[in-house]
Amino acid sequence: MQKLINKIVCGDCIEILSKARKPFADLIFADPPFNIGYQYDHYQDKLKKDKYIAWTKDWMMVCKNVLKPHGSFYIAIGDEYVANVKVIADELKLIMRNWIIWHYTFGQQMRNKFARSHTHIFYFVADKKNFTFNDYAVRVPSDRQLIYNDRRANSKGKMPDDVWNQYSRVCGTFKERAGWHPCQMPENLLARIIAASSSPGDVVLDPFNGSGTTTFVACQLGRKYVGIDISGNYVENARKRISQLKQRKKPSKGAFGDGEMLELKRLYVDIGIDARRILDSRTLLGVFARQFAVRMNNGKSYSEESIATALMDLAN
Repeated sequence: MQKLINKIVCGDCIEILSKARKPFADLIFADPPFNIGYQYDHYQDKLKKDKYIAWTKDWMMVCKNVLKPHGSFYIAIGDEYVANVKVIADELKLIMRNWIIWHYTFGQQMRNKFARSHTHIFYFVADKKNFTFNDYAVRVPSDRQLIYNDRRANSKGKMPDDVWNQYSRVCGTFKERAGWHPCQMPENLLARIIAASSSPGDVVLDPFNGSGTTTFVACQLGRKYVGIDISGNYVENARKRISQLKQRKKPSKGAFGDGEMLELKRLYVDIGIDARRILDSRTLLGVFARQFAVRMNNGKSYSEESIATALMDLAN
């Protein structure tokens, strides 16, 4: 499957991945249609229940077959079929490490029941003892660091929990909104998953590439990628996102690159403190700069001044 590396291809993921002779994916992120009637341009998102479940088992099986022995497999799914996905994963002998709840703002308003404002994200691995998990890449400053300035705090921060409530749905007015796909995943959410469960140079596979966020973020973070989608329109637009990314001017000396800016934005969102408040506090800026260096884990030194400049760009 070497010909798929760093490509976004049009086709049925089951057919394409069934041809793989050996595992090639270090990380898989799958956000399949939820079978709740979304208006895609090619796929009909309203199958009979038994047919949808059988199809889910088919695509999960081919994904498991292309997952390397140390690989990780994340699946986003709605309430209606979350139990079925877990049962299928058990049958495939995938090991669940987390059942994550992505709780978002701008939930789907209902007239006769509570508004839906969450999605389930399963985190599976192929081997419970052999997998990639870069804890440094997702750690966040603790209250001891941010509020109490407590010297007993772990200088590397703390691990976030399994309810992710800092990532909003990508709405129509958001800058990152592509506009040609009905359900676009947030870049920061994908960046957390990719940074935690893969390393630079690893292959990240998205079998339902859709808006192209997985491949777009993987490229920024120095990973190889494979995107598959049944829609020619979505494939073409996702390729354009990658092309535009590669055509960006290289940053001037001392300026942050795309990957660094993405990680800085993700840390800013994870902390949840206004940029101007960080900039006005030497203590908060110091905590932010140190946490950023921990996350990057690249041996590079980041001064508080360079962090402040990047934060000002972000705030503007």
